[in-house]
Amino acid sequence: MRRGLTFAAALLLGLAIWQGAIWATGVPRFILPPPTLVAETAWTSRALIAEHALVTFTEVLAGLGLGALLGAATAIGLAQSRLARELAQPILVFSQAVPVFALAPLLTLWFGYGLWSKIVMALLIIYFPVASAFLDALLRTPAGWLDLAQVMGAQKRRILWHIRIPAALPGLGSGLRLAAVYAPIGAIIGEWVGASRGLGYLMLLANGRAKTDLMFAALITLAVFTVLLHYAVNRACQRWLDRP
Repeated sequence: MRRGLTFAAALLLGLAIWQGAIWATGVPRFILPPPTLVAETAWTSRALIAEHALVTFTEVLAGLGLGALLGAATAIGLAQSRLARELAQPILVFSQAVPVFALAPLLTLWFGYGLWSKIVMALLIIYFPVASAFLDALLRTPAGWLDLAQVMGAQKRRILWHIRIPAALPGLGSGLRLAAVYAPIGAIIGEWVGASRGLGYLMLLANGRAKTDLMFAALITLAVFTVLLHYAVNRACQRWLDRP
């Protein structure tokens, strides 16, 4: 209850600052529309926004799921072999040295203007945080637990699945929380480069037609979805991953 009241107060404060800036500067509506106009546009264009939002949400959720699975699998594989870590580390560092946004035109060329280019873009953005956080947690398993398991004659595979992975789940949760925030960025960047549907496409279309109120409505829709996605992932991590 208290958290809800704090969020509502912060929201009202943000809206007041937004409206106050308009009054203080006298900025035209086509540059910065007032909150009331954005709310009116969001309601009157709700069907259009919902149609494009469904596409973006599908891309984000698919990219988040695939990226999380691939990142977790990579972390488990690298945790099992020092040689694999030494060989893969330069590749992973190089993959992060190349701006992922610069790959968007290539992904559009390879996968087309449909959903898959945006899903792969979201996957690439969240893959490294998930893999890195989970791998770091896997490598930090308490030495006493591992020594005890070896003394009791546990096999390497059983140590992995019954000791190392359960102990590293909080690290995986941290990576998933970051991924929930980053995934929408990848989908939107992909839609900006080339798409005919989605909130990113709708924002570009509205901007080109000087419909700033519609652009803000689409942007706020994306922001609300990102906050809700982060909240859902955080709750799931607290319930299933971070529990003792």
